[in-house]
Amino acid sequence: MRAKVTSQGQVTIPKGVRDALGVGPGDHVLFRVVEGHAVLARTPDFLDLAGAVEVPLELKGRPWQEIRAMADEARIAEWRRKRG
Repeated sequence: MRAKVTSQGQVTIPKGVRDALGVGPGDHVLFRVVEGHAVLARTPDFLDLAGAVEVPLELKGRPWQEIRAMADEARIAEWRRKRG
């Protein structure tokens, strides 16, 4: 399917593509350039995912910044372990 770019840089997503991706008014999409081609994907509403991941007891109630810092430290430690 083809679409034309307007002078404002806008493109209408063809109906067949919208239908295939389940994209509707108000949805957000993500563009990614892969090997010179644009890839379009519908992004989820992350609020719909609330409760989908079980939080370990030791992390419940901790601030998000603290959890991120712990994860960063763990990744650094793993990277150092792999490098010897």
